[in-house]
Amino acid sequence: MKGSLIIVGFFVLGCLLGWTKLLPSSLLEQNFTVYVLYFLMFQVGLSIGSDKKLKEILSSIRPHLLLVPMATIVGTLIASALVSLLISRWSMYDCLAVGSGFAYYSLSSILITELKEASLGVQVAAELGTIALMANIFREIIALLGAPLFVKYFGRLAPICAGGATTMDTTLPVITRYCGKDMVFISIFHGILVDLSVPFFVPFFCSL
Repeated sequence: MKGSLIIVGFFVLGCLLGWTKLLPSSLLEQNFTVYVLYFLMFQVGLSIGSDKKLKEILSSIRPHLLLVPMATIVGTLIASALVSLLISRWSMYDCLAVGSGFAYYSLSSILITELKEASLGVQVAAELGTIALMANIFREIIALLGAPLFVKYFGRLAPICAGGATTMDTTLPVITRYCGKDMVFISIFHGILVDLSVPFFVPFFCSL
């Protein structure tokens, strides 16, 4: 939760700096945010590629393990589509793009803001990007706080599915504690696959 609060703090700081115009105007140009996006993509690849357990995970993959990240992705997209029926302001594809962040709030929010700018305009795209940021932060917080209840009522795989892309890092300690050490491998494998799906699903739904 501490990491999520720090992210929110930086987001609020960025809003304040942008509003007060204390930063050089060159930093507010569109190209700068594109470079930030490139850096985030590089960081994703770096973090996954440098994981010492990656070779072990890849060599231990069994077909049935794919069902866990698949359940997370399909369940999230179905829930996002259902939520769109209750919201008139945003289309189903917009809601699917937000849901496709799978708790990876930093990357999904920037992707959505950049990709929807052409069709929605700068202000509305930024609003949707902010919704993606907050929705995916809340998902991580719910996974962290709700893990004991998820295990009790839905089984040991429930916190992993709830954690989305964060199960390879921030929510892993909680999952290990409440789901058991034998679920660590599944949690990391799940997090890697869901993490890698974000740069594909978000642009896909933003293009529709």
